[in-house]
Amino acid sequence: MRLTSFTDYGLRMLMRMAGAPDRAHSTAEMADEFGLSRNHLSKIMQRLSAAGVVETRRGGGGGARLAKPASDIPLGALIKLLEEDQPLVECFSTGNACTLDGSCGLKARLRVAETAFLESLDRSTLADIALRQSQSI
Repeated sequence: MRLTSFTDYGLRMLMRMAGAPDRAHSTAEMADEFGLSRNHLSKIMQRLSAAGVVETRRGGGGGARLAKPASDIPLGALIKLLEEDQPLVECFSTGNACTLDGSCGLKARLRVAETAFLESLDRSTLADIALRQSQSI
């Protein structure tokens, strides 16, 4: 399984926030630190905020903070959230055009594998992968 850059960058942002939960983190600051597009990170932050994973505040002293303790945020749930628009294979999406759909034995096995992957990650939390100030990505 290959995760999208959207998920990769989202996890980096969350790892940084989990490592310093008492301070607000700006998208611009993280974009500079990671050498990534501020616009791209803003889109990721919007999804995380809409899902209640982070709380954001605009203006001076604003930024993003985790909405709950990192130890209460399972990794599988984060992957599922960040990858929600990216089905593992075409037949997992609505309106797929696969001519084998309905007679394919692979789809069910891939669904089981995907579920096992996410369940395995759910045994760890964001706290387990938090980046402390002395660590870098």
